[in-house]
This record gives sequence, structure tokens and C-alpha cells, in this order.
Amino acid sequence: MTRQLHRKRLRNSALATGAVLTVVVTAVQAAPGAGAAPASTAGKPKVKLVAASKSVTLDRWKGEPGVYLDLGTYVTVDGAPLEFKVTRKSYKDPVVAKQILRNGSRTQTKTLPAGLVKDFSGLPGFLQVTVKNAAGEVVSKSKGTFCPNNASGRLRPDAPATSHYPESCPTNPFTLGSVWGVEKGWASNSSTVDYDKPVDLPAGEYTAKVSVAKKYRELFGIPNDQPTIRLTVRELTDEGGGEGGEGLTGSHSSAHHAGGHGARSAHHYGPRGADAPTPPALSHALEDLGTAHHLGDGRGHTDGSRIAPALKANAKRPTGRAGVPANVPKPDLRALPAWDITVTDGEDGDVPGKDYLAFSANVWNAGPAPLVVDGFRSPGQDLMDAYQYFYDANGKQVGYTPTGTMEWDPRVGHEHWHFTDFASYRLLSEDKTKEVRSGKEAFCLANTDAIDYTVKNANWHPYNTDLSTACGERSSISVREVLDVGSGDTYTQYRPGQSFDITDLPNGTYYIQVIANPAKRLQETSRKNNVALRKVVLGGTPGARTVKVPPYDLINAP
Repeated sequence: MTRQLHRKRLRNSALATGAVLTVVVTAVQAAPGAGAAPASTAGKPKVKLVAASKSVTLDRWKGEPGVYLDLGTYVTVDGAPLEFKVTRKSYKDPVVAKQILRNGSRTQTKTLPAGLVKDFSGLPGFLQVTVKNAAGEVVSKSKGTFCPNNASGRLRPDAPATSHYPESCPTNPFTLGSVWGVEKGWASNSSTVDYDKPVDLPAGEYTAKVSVAKKYRELFGIPNDQPTIRLTVRELTDEGGGEGGEGLTGSHSSAHHAGGHGARSAHHYGPRGADAPTPPALSHALEDLGTAHHLGDGRGHTDGSRIAPALKANAKRPTGRAGVPANVPKPDLRALPAWDITVTDGEDGDVPGKDYLAFSANVWNAGPAPLVVDGFRSPGQDLMDAYQYFYDANGKQVGYTPTGTMEWDPRVGHEHWHFTDFASYRLLSEDKTKEVRSGKEAFCLANTDAIDYTVKNANWHPYNTDLSTACGERSSISVREVLDVGSGDTYTQYRPGQSFDITDLPNGTYYIQVIANPAKRLQETSRKNNVALRKVVLGGTPGARTVKVPPYDLINAP
């Protein structure tokens, strides 16, 4: 597949309804036309589809292709949790999804039909939406993927106070394992918004009928409830005002909806925060390349895109003799093959008029211990001395070792402290004997992507998911950077420095090499999985270069 750089500004719809959890509770208690759930055995969840509100208003911005159908529908779960374990043995093997049935201390598994689940983003084709215009004519039919991890809140006071399941369903193409779940007594937002496929609905009045696909109703015993929602589409302009309703002005206001986002171009969403989002990491990720503000979690934002306060380093540099106890748990850093590969004419900091090969890359931690690195700064210096810490099974620090440095990166789009010994990138010739080294040699560590939440000690709720706070400020005297077990750190292809200069390279076959722990200073359980290669074929002419990216085993993600 040949890819040229393609950018477009995406603007989400603004939801005017107050579809929050209190409405969900009301809808569950008195859902019009709701059928009775079938009798269930112990350990089997009772699952229903409900609508939070009878009416929704969606905003269509003038000049843009359509609206995004976030209709405020929820999947409610009672009797037992709705839980799935989704894995693949390798990139040569298909995805296998199993439902986990818990009944007290007893656990059973039920393998879903082969081929039903093809990736880790959720249950495909779960939600069916039919939209009719005021004349009763069908103007749109669509299907949506259901991510159970889009938890929105409790149905009643005696339900678990928090959800222990992960906060989103990963869509990184090289994910290996995931856990999905809705707690007993909770509701999960079933509306999925595909920002690449807006629905072309002119300003006006519509009705939307929502249902669960028959195959899932039969599989999970879901009653055939089909909520009907009055839908108003209004067209807005940047200047304010517009057809079908009032406009949004000035601050680019937005209304927010539980479990999803309503946004204008003043914000972008995703786990990388001010360092730009990683689009596949969140089910409702929205990329806006022109900004550096990030709303994060709060009321109605439970998808993992929060901004957390920065982690705190130890109060002082470690003292005493450095050492790594022999039997202490350590991290296992693993490189993933590059993806999101394209030819550009340069990003911030690159030379205009040259050809660049841009890509996304991830290094993740397979555990069983987190990678914890503290940096300590000498006054007036733009370098910190870095130290890796080690902990016993009880969480007590039992050792440390010096591990290079951290440096301040002043470039727009970074502006934080980078750890210099985490990863490196190279472009290799077809015979792997020649290389073009990427300018990217230092990284801010954050848990941007869930790569495998089925490994031992995987943390389903990593703390530092957002780079705008995870990696310190210009004035920081010390910084702590952590890569948790099961998570990886993605640097996306539009970050400054995330590319190779290919202006003078001849056409032909090359390999993008991603290396974890290149200087071997970090202590790991194994270093045998630190290198990954992705084949690319360069073509075209100067100023119009192309790249073809063959599949990687079963992963066709260029």
C-alpha cells in the first residue's frame, strides 16, 4: 500500500443533551418498551441496552463532511460482571476472545466464535443504528464496535464504587492481550464515534433507532430492546450562529457526554496529552495537530485520557553503594515494529523541501516489574543524572543503579525532560549493513498504550498516561518517569524528530529498526527481545517520494 502524508482537522459534534449517569439510572429503572431479561444462571451477567435520553442534539460544523453519531446509549450489566480476556499468541496467530464467567470463587471461560473478534478495539458490529428523516425515510444505517471498558458509572448505590477494569480498549496494531469488562451494577457507553466516517446528515430533525445485533443478543442473552431517540442536527459556524440552531463562539465551547467527548478545535484527545495524541490508543481518540491543550478525565471522561499530576521523584539522590539484588523483579523492555509509516516534507525542526520517512514506534514493558527512573538536576544545568530503582515483592526499594541522563528538550511539541537511554531508531539497508540514524534518541516515558494487560503484574490503571505532566517542567529540579507493566510508550510519526531524511536515498527496500535500551544501561529480565524490524519499500521521485509497507505477519498496518 502506498501512502502519502494525509492530514485533516477533525471536529467532533457537540452534544446538547445532559446524558449523564443520573439519566442512565432513570432510564434503567423505567426504560420504555424494555423487555425482561431472560433468566440467568449464577455467574452469568444480565445485559441490556438502554438510552440515557429520549433526545439528542448533534452539531455539524459548516464546511465539514457530517456529524458523529454519539447517541447516548448504554449497555447495563447486572447479576455478574461482563468480562472478556482477549489474546493472541503471536502476530502470526489470530485473536482469540473468551468470556470470563465468575461465580464466587469459581471461574469458567466461554470462547467466542472464531473470527468474531479480529482485534482489541471491542466487539465489532455490536450496535446497529438506523436514522430516518422527518418524512420517515431511512437516510443512514451504520454499525458500531462496543468497547466494554468505556465504563460510565454505577446503576445503584450498592454497586462497586469503582471499576477495576481498564479504561479503554486498545487499538494499537501490535497489541498482544487485553481485558474488557463492565462491573456488576454498572453501565458502559455503547456509542462509538468513528472520526474517519462522519454521517452526512443536513441540519434538521431525525429519529434514530438503536439495537444490539442478533448474534450478540443470542450469544449473551440480551433482550431485543430498540430505543428510539429524537435527533436534532444543527449546523454551526466559527462566527457563531447557523442553520438549525445557535452557534458556538469565541472559546469554541463544547458540551460533554458521559463516556465520550464533544470537542472543537481548541482541544485534542489522547493519552499523549500536550505531546499530541496517539490516535489508536483510545476508542474515542480525536487528533488535532494544531493545538497543545488536553482536557483529560473529569465528569464524563472515563476513557483514560486524563491529565495526572506529575509523579514525584525521591526527595534526594540515592546514597550508599549502587547495586542490583540478584533475585529482584525487573522490567522487560520489548520493541514493537514501526507502523503509521508515511512520507512527509518535514515536521517541526526538519529542513523544508526535503523528503522524510515518518513513523510511529513503541517500546513496552512485559514485566514483571515496572521501569522506575528518577532524574536529579544540578542547579543551572539542562541535564539530570538518572537512576533506575528496584523493589521487592512488597514494594520496598532494595537497590538502584545509575543509568545515564535526562535532558531538557525545548522544541515545540516536546518541552519536557527526556530520558536519553530508552530507545533508538535506525533505517537499515536491505542487507542490514548500512544505516541512517534517526535524530530521535531521547524520550519522555509515559504509559500511552495498553499492549498486553494479560502479562503477570500488569497494571490496568497506569498513573502517568499524559506527557504534559509526566515529564516535568523547565524549572523542575527532579523528575520521575515510569513505564508500567503491560503498557508501552508510543512516539507518533508527527512528533518533531520522528523521521529519517531520505532525500538522497535511492529507491529500494529498507528496514526501520526500533531498539529498546540501546546502551544496555537499564537492567532487564531479558535483552533478547529489544529489537524490532519493519520492512519498507521506497519509490517515487524527489519531492514526490512514496513508501509501500508490506504486512507484518497477520498485521496489515502500514
